[in-house]
Amino acid sequence: MLGTVENLKINFKTMEEFNIFKEFGLQELSMLEEIQMNFVEDHTDSPFYGIYYGGKLVARMCLYMREETFEQESTIPKTHLEIWKLEVLSDYQNKGFGRILVDYAKSFHLPIITKPRVKSHDFWKRMGFRTFIDDETRFLWIPDEELDQKIS
Repeated sequence: MLGTVENLKINFKTMEEFNIFKEFGLQELSMLEEIQMNFVEDHTDSPFYGIYYGGKLVARMCLYMREETFEQESTIPKTHLEIWKLEVLSDYQNKGFGRILVDYAKSFHLPIITKPRVKSHDFWKRMGFRTFIDDETRFLWIPDEELDQKIS
């Protein structure tokens, strides 16, 4: 089994783990600023989710609940999720960790918006997302079931 998604506590341990992503990941996907802005030791209301494999954080994402109206896209309910950043360490890519994170976000059965980064458009299309608002820079997924999970 690849691992399960965990809500990451905002603490010094998580900051150290995020530094590993900074060393090996892309600057565009760095989440250090986000964690520093939200830093309260062991804060339980964290927007950060991750997957540990072999005791190491190998995949992570920021997942936010949003209340926003898109006049150009009336199919998006005001309440939706946004995957702000999703990253899998290079040694663990193409092994299903990204899909596990996206499936976790989908399990809330709310529309999801994301802004693909670093040549990831094909990944998001495989996950069932489509472009919207005549804009190739934002992708949308709309569920067909009711909400069955509570966001922390």
